Amino acid sequence: MKTPVVNVGILTDTTLSFLLKGNYHDVASGKCFSGEHLVFFQDGKIGFRDQLYSSLFFMPTSEKDSFIIKEVTIGVDFHWERKEDQEFQGALNLVACAESILVINQIDIESYLISVISSEMSATATKEFLKAHAVISRSWLLAQIEKNNRLVRIEEKYQSCYATDEELIHWYDREDHILFDVCADDHCQRYQGITRASTDIVKEVITETRGEILVSEGNICDARFSKCCGGMTEKFEYCWEPVPHTYLTALRDSEETTVPDLTQEAEAIRWIQESPNAFCHTNNKAILSQVLNNYDQETTDFYRWETTYSQEELSELICRKSGKDLGDILDLIPLERGTSGRIQKLKIVGSKQTFTIGKELEIRRTLSESHLYSSAFIIEKHNVEDKVPGQFIFKGAGWGHGVGLCQIGAAVMGNKGYTYKEILSHYFKQSEIEKRY
Repeated sequence: MKTPVVNVGILTDTTLSFLLKGNYHDVASGKCFSGEHLVFFQDGKIGFRDQLYSSLFFMPTSEKDSFIIKEVTIGVDFHWERKEDQEFQGALNLVACAESILVINQIDIESYLISVISSEMSATATKEFLKAHAVISRSWLLAQIEKNNRLVRIEEKYQSCYATDEELIHWYDREDHILFDVCADDHCQRYQGITRASTDIVKEVITETRGEILVSEGNICDARFSKCCGGMTEKFEYCWEPVPHTYLTALRDSEETTVPDLTQEAEAIRWIQESPNAFCHTNNKAILSQVLNNYDQETTDFYRWETTYSQEELSELICRKSGKDLGDILDLIPLERGTSGRIQKLKIVGSKQTFTIGKELEIRRTLSESHLYSSAFIIEKHNVEDKVPGQFIFKGAGWGHGVGLCQIGAAVMGNKGYTYKEILSHYFKQSEIEKRY
């Protein structure tokens, strides 16, 4: 099988500056271009060199050619959001959309993975951990491409939101990606081209695992991962569409096999307060630096964390993020928790109105300026006067959705001498490795 290609959505903007390092052939104009260029959105088209185009597709004439996109936003809506110039290989595709220009990078999957492994974490991690991550990143990507093709083929409308006046249940997965396969930010997998300096070991693990994917019951595994599960992994259906995956289930992130029932409120409270032993329960800076890039290392508390809000801060935040004025916030009541203790449905009781939100990412976005580390948290109310709390303290566990591979836990396993196959079998039960190409 020939190595597949992937179309990666980099950003959208009304004005774009880019530098072509090498000779690029544009399909629309039939001309070759190099050097620095500026395009702008005008009348539903792309303005380029005094002409308007619906799209521009710059193909490199050499494998060594690359292009630089100026001021790409990374960490969208996260606390460390920033802009940087990014360099990519492969083809540059510009598409005129309704209100802006969409930038797409078309590149072969193996080259894409070299960047992902270097973008998602430090390239100094152990080889076995990097090999495990290469397999799941490749599996996840091919599963998304297959899913996109299936939805297009059957003309199925992807449902990711259920809303009433009293409730909003929303998950974030595939609904924004119509003109490309995956995006370049944390919504999918971090992909920052060749901007992130790769190492020989990253290139080795991609070569050594070339074409290897995880499969279960004959299907490519939708292999998910997050920074830190908090000691217990989450089931797929508690974070995204309600479709169970046998290989994305609840398990202890340790050598222990007992699984507490964290869907029960009392058990979840005990679990979050106790901070039990787990692979991802580590403060080892050498191991953390293998997983976390410089801006991720700005986060220090992730296995167990705490956030405090005043009544004024929380009520204003919820009003702004949800678009609903609930008045004073009287209570936050977890209605449903997943297998890791993450809240998938939360009732917000206000003095004017009660509103229920879910799933986990909607909760994290509503209760934070960027994102709470996770939705696995308990709520303490303080300074209550006339039933109105003056302060709320969230005590939580983990960083991210907690489904699939726990990156910090897997890094610890790699450091302990586990092979990449053992790491994968730990996090993805009832799956096996298959060499697809």
